[in-house]
Parts: sequence; C-alpha cells; structure tokens
Amino acid sequence: MTDSPNGKVGTILNGHRPETRRLAGASQGASSNLADLLERVLDKGIIIAGDITLCLGEIELLQIKIRLLIASVDKARDMGIDWWQHDPALSSAAKKGAEKQDQLMQRLDRLEKMLAPLVQEREKQPLPGEQHPAGADDHAAERYKAGNGSHA
Repeated sequence: MTDSPNGKVGTILNGHRPETRRLAGASQGASSNLADLLERVLDKGIIIAGDITLCLGEIELLQIKIRLLIASVDKARDMGIDWWQHDPALSSAAKKGAEKQDQLMQRLDRLEKMLAPLVQEREKQPLPGEQHPAGADDHAAERYKAGNGSHA
C-alpha cells in the first residue's frame, strides 16, 4: 500500500479510486429514466425466452430452454403465478402443509397395512353365485341349489 498525496491510502494493484460511485457520464436524469423503466417493467411485466442448443455435427448434445419472467408480485398474481406461496422452501405455510400431507400419507400407509390381511382373507372366500374351486364339497353346492328351490 502507498500513501497518496492527499493523505488517503490507495492500493498499487487497483490504482486510484474515484471519490463518487457514479458511472462516468451518468446524470440524475439517467437515474430517473432507469427508475421509470424499472417501474414500467414491474408494472407491465417482461418475458425473456431463449433456447441454447449445443451440437456436434448432426448430434444434439445439450439443449437448454430459458424462460424468464420479470414482474411485480401483484402482476404475477394477476397472471395466476404464485408458486412461491406453495413452495415449502419459501413459505412457512407451505411447509406446514407439506408436513400435514406427510402425516396423512403415513396414516394412510398404516391403515392399508392393517386392512391388507382382511382384504386377502375376503378374496379367498367365494362370493354368492360363484363357482366353487376344484375339489370343493359337491354336496354343499347341491344343498345350496336345493335351498334355492332349484332341482337338479
């Protein structure tokens, strides 16, 4: 580091730094124009879309599709875009909803495990009017027919 003649410390590598942080040639009118432009973009919204494809000869190696929407939150909601409200990483309400959904899924899994033996047992029993499996008691089938008033 070296001392400059005006008593301020400057660096050898970076050189002298300007006193103000304004860009060269920038004026107050330009900053107000930028503010007006930003206000207009946020009010109306702007969409930037582009595709990048990397090919080697006739073979497509990589394809990137870029879609960028710049708008205010109110304008995005008017357009039906509100994904940040449903993303658990961005919204505490969405995180609570995701936790509740996980609890319900665990409860459903427990109920399905409890009902699985009952369903398997029910599937083994023939429904009324179904044919009995091979080797079933033929006399029981005849008694069933006789009880219904049918004659074989």
